[in-house]
Amino acid sequence: MKKKIKIKIKLNGKTKNVDKNSKLSNIIKNFKIPLKKVAIELNEEIVDKKKLNKISLKTNDKIEIVHFIGGG
Repeated sequence: MKKKIKIKIKLNGKTKNVDKNSKLSNIIKNFKIPLKKVAIELNEEIVDKKKLNKISLKTNDKIEIVHFIGGG
């Protein structure tokens, strides 16, 4: 059985170990992040949510997830 290779990423400032070649969509799913209520930034660039399945994560990628909060 092959051992999965892990890489380190930063998610909202916290170091996380994820499988190498993980897609950004897997991270969103694994951490139960509600897509409709967030903006996602990868290495300081806003990500188009339609492209989450196409983006493979690399070592030291920085992901910031910002939740929208209503109010007035």
